[in-house]
Amino acid sequence: MNTCKTPIATFAAKAVEKWVTDREKLDCNDIPDDLKIKAACFVSLHTADGSLRGCIGTLEPRHSCLALDIIDNAVAACDNDRRFNRVEKKELHGLVISVDVLSEPEKTTIEELDPLKYGVIVSDGFRRGVLLPALESITTVKQQVDIAKNKAGLSHVDNSLLKFYRFTSTRYD
Repeated sequence: MNTCKTPIATFAAKAVEKWVTDREKLDCNDIPDDLKIKAACFVSLHTADGSLRGCIGTLEPRHSCLALDIIDNAVAACDNDRRFNRVEKKELHGLVISVDVLSEPEKTTIEELDPLKYGVIVSDGFRRGVLLPALESITTVKQQVDIAKNKAGLSHVDNSLLKFYRFTSTRYD
């Protein structure tokens, strides 16, 4: 794997490597202090050329500490992102790992969105689509909302019938 710049991304990379190599979850007996917080996260895998290879996360923490959420999401990004085949050992050397640690979502309006600053959740009460903030090719609110609606299967639904939530994210590469 490519060298990670932060301890949080390094931890996620170790979880990816352990899972892909041994099909075992990373043992986290010695959890670094910055991973003992309770927070939701997404783990993203990219190829060396920047193409997305897997991305899985949650909008709410599922465990008492971030480390366990990172491990679960890293494993899921390797195996459970339906857009991609399972990550293989031969791919490990070229993977670039990042972790987005999310704030708690807050209800908002389209007018208050900013795709560079906020991620978005679009929901009709049953289905929801999520898009992280500051994604390379997403520069307008319309793009961000349209993609999130599409992910939720809500492309045909008028915005006035939907609920919008925003959140911030701290990205660790």
